Amino acid sequence: MRQDGKIDYLELPGRGIDAVKEFYGTAFGWTFTDYGPGYAAFDQGLEGGFDADEAKAVRVPLPVLYAQDLEAMQARVEAAGGTVVAAIFAFPGGRRFHFRDPAGTELAVWSER
Repeated sequence: MRQDGKIDYLELPGRGIDAVKEFYGTAFGWTFTDYGPGYAAFDQGLEGGFDADEAKAVRVPLPVLYAQDLEAMQARVEAAGGTVVAAIFAFPGGRRFHFRDPAGTELAVWSER
């Protein structure tokens, strides 16, 4: 069951997405669900995905937390001192926003609604 504020998904850089999928499939037996030519999702105990978007400035893992009420969670993040760096936007499967914590680490929060 998904819970507010829990790490729910891990997005990883996927430069050379076909080679990445081949590596993880061969080495660990992972299987993927493709969401377009530049994104492949996995479910290996923790759900996640490889993102091949070269335009993204930051190419580090992105922890994604869950929220039942995305707007309320964004307000909580901001009230606690987080800085929203990407306002709420839709993506296949739901909506999310990105923020930086006081140490500068970027995370995202998503919801199905």
